[in-house]
Amino acid sequence: MILLALFLVSVYASAILRGWYAWKKIPIPKLSPDTPPAFFSVIIPVRNEGQNIISLLQDLERQQYPASHYEVIVVDDHSEDATPELVRQFQGQTSMSLTLLFLANFPGKRQKKAAVEIGIRHAQGDWIACTDGDCRLSPQWLQTFNQIRQSENPKMISGPVMYAPTQTLWQQLQALEFSALIGVGAASIAVQKPTMCNGANLAYEKAAFFAVNGFQGNEQVPSGDDEFLLHKIHQKYPGQITFAKAGEAVVQTPPAATVSQFLHQRVRWASKWKYYQSWSSQVLAVVVLGANISVLVVLLGAVFNYWPWWLGGIVLTTKIVPDALLLQQVLGLFGKKRLLSLLWLLQLVYVPYIVLTAVLGLRGKYHWKGRQLRTA
Repeated sequence: MILLALFLVSVYASAILRGWYAWKKIPIPKLSPDTPPAFFSVIIPVRNEGQNIISLLQDLERQQYPASHYEVIVVDDHSEDATPELVRQFQGQTSMSLTLLFLANFPGKRQKKAAVEIGIRHAQGDWIACTDGDCRLSPQWLQTFNQIRQSENPKMISGPVMYAPTQTLWQQLQALEFSALIGVGAASIAVQKPTMCNGANLAYEKAAFFAVNGFQGNEQVPSGDDEFLLHKIHQKYPGQITFAKAGEAVVQTPPAATVSQFLHQRVRWASKWKYYQSWSSQVLAVVVLGANISVLVVLLGAVFNYWPWWLGGIVLTTKIVPDALLLQQVLGLFGKKRLLSLLWLLQLVYVPYIVLTAVLGLRGKYHWKGRQLRTA
């Protein structure tokens, strides 16, 4: 059993070390005011974001990007709060090009994928930029996307997302774990085997979206507006996806407020795994799960004296050192390196959590935005 655990953790460590090296090689864009601006259509699917939407719209209004070269399209997904009214009020006082669409006006259209698709079909821009209603953006967000578009000529750009605020221990542990996901996703793109990205910070050619038939083929999965599209664009345009490794591109989003909300969010993410057609994504999911189960089994074996503690220490060290190396890079981008001191604590709670979410993800049943959802 120990040999199997060492093997699985070693494979995991090798993958993470490769990711760490790939992250270091991702170029950092240098913003230039002379870069020709593309026209961006910013798509924001929203549901019950009355507490957040105005702050996001103000961030977009403050973009250091030519006002003539971007528009904002908010697509309301049957909100039950004041979100639409707030957007309408903002429309009346801004000079920014702002459109409000209602998913209710399109029969049979519900949930985030449909909202994004409707927004794209009404978009004037050659490039689509996506974010969520509870996010915050830097003033150089669009400028950074445009710089990468010009310098690297990609079909899709995945952007970094970080949790904020991170004042409590609960928020800090979430931020640390989420940063690892961002790092792995960025590294997988860098080695041209993209596995994951985040729809809160994503840009792509509108033509590429239609060339891969958008979200067609995975409509039965409520989530996945980001990763399924990532896999489809990579399949059609290999090597033409890049990651925006720039502080100006970072999008902030709040961590889950409660344990229940957190678990439902992670089950929602895990429910996509069984629908992945990308073998690299499937293999990575299995390796991560196998390595974490190995750590749990070995540590429990040491507790019950099945083998010495030093063997458990070797297994744990083999996993945690590569994690620390990658996280140090990602947290450096976010300006949150101090969170690395919590890695030992995260490891203790992460193992049972990932096993639980993997099992619940196979069921595909969860609550989100006031809805009971289930993958087909």
